[in-house]
Amino acid sequence: MSFFTRRKSIETVAAVNEAQRLHRTLGWGHLVALGVGAIVGTGIYTLIGVGAERAGPAVLLAFIVAGLVCVCAALAYAELATLMPVSGSAYTYSYAVIGEGVAWVIGWSLVLEYSVVCAAVAVGWSGYAVGFLQAAGIDVPLALAAGPHAGGVINLPAVLIVAGVAGMLLVGTRESASANAFLVVLKLGALAAFILLALPAFEAGNFKPFMPYGFAAHEVDGQVRGVMAAAAIIFFAFYGFDAVSTAAEEARNPGRDLIIGIVGSMIVCTIVYILVATAAVGAMPFLQFSQSGEPLAHVLRTLGHPGVATLIGAVAVIALPTVILAFMFGQSRIFFVMARDKMLPERLGRLNRRGTPVAVTIGTAIVVSAIAGFFPLSEIAELANAGTLAAFVAVGFCLIILRVRRPDMPRVFRAPMPWAVGLVAIFGCIYLFISLPAITQSRFLLWNLIGLAVYLAYGARKSRLATAGDSK
Repeated sequence: MSFFTRRKSIETVAAVNEAQRLHRTLGWGHLVALGVGAIVGTGIYTLIGVGAERAGPAVLLAFIVAGLVCVCAALAYAELATLMPVSGSAYTYSYAVIGEGVAWVIGWSLVLEYSVVCAAVAVGWSGYAVGFLQAAGIDVPLALAAGPHAGGVINLPAVLIVAGVAGMLLVGTRESASANAFLVVLKLGALAAFILLALPAFEAGNFKPFMPYGFAAHEVDGQVRGVMAAAAIIFFAFYGFDAVSTAAEEARNPGRDLIIGIVGSMIVCTIVYILVATAAVGAMPFLQFSQSGEPLAHVLRTLGHPGVATLIGAVAVIALPTVILAFMFGQSRIFFVMARDKMLPERLGRLNRRGTPVAVTIGTAIVVSAIAGFFPLSEIAELANAGTLAAFVAVGFCLIILRVRRPDMPRVFRAPMPWAVGLVAIFGCIYLFISLPAITQSRFLLWNLIGLAVYLAYGARKSRLATAGDSK
């Protein structure tokens, strides 16, 4: 089993053939926008309703719990990303610190995470798009607006938006990042408008009882309820900063830009989320908006602001694709690096003249479209969370292991209180994973059993370390 523990050397992890190196075209502004674009999306526009259904007004506490875990993970990512400024995110860190076998599991989990996140956001976007079209007097047939789970045939809007975002990525990294930055500003402006209009309707009574289903995740009438059950899915709303670390190889000044991109995007989004959740729950009893596919727009319509509600729906339609863009970008980079390491067929890592891995991007779009077209939002989001939680646990371990193994290694950024940061990330993510529905845990396990079979059949024998014998 030595192949499972062989490691890359940290000093040589950035040694890449120039023909297979991504171009450094992104500044810190692009990275902050990439992070905020990935984080602020379906989680706050749509899943706030799902979270409120599971925890009641204590959905605020769920945001705080998930946010704390993600802040610790973000600090760990910032240290490791500046230490190893190449693409691959948690996969690359695990390969250099823990070993090839764990790296494969994390890479395989990240492929699941990014693919399923794109699908979940596409489904959330579809809900707002259909609502916006209906408000404009255009009816979309149910058969084309929802998958089989909701009485339809295929969620065609979700499929089309995935195809559109994939086309943007094929144009080029810098071009798509610039378009993303504009859409992020638009999206934050819409959330600011929601806060300003909903806060005047604040009623303290809407927070009572604050925790109707308790703290721990448990079943109530066949449904998982409790603060931790909400946090386990609200967690979906926070991650996305890890997509910034996948762009490390494309940052012009990694030491500065990655820290600002990762930590800056988390700070911005945590503040925005708490304000939006407080405004939503304070303006209306949670049972009134928790079932809506467009909860923020629903709150504003009920408060007598139909025009702004339509505007927020329009912004969601225009700007939610930034999340799909960020995660599809990240997924293509994970696949690209795994192919570059020969853990997957090397031809998947070929770049076009714009520096884009075309085969991986198109393949990702096809898979994401299939998931988005036929599966419900809540199940997709929970499965995405499972993959992310595994990656965050690995990053927490990598932070602690490197601090013990190589304490004097020069670091551009040092996470404060590394043991506390690492342990909160590790055990917080494990608790959130346990709080996921059993069916989600089983699907995640099945996915990784399939991945392990692929690794043993291909990667364990074909990887660059296996053929070069330069593991450390």
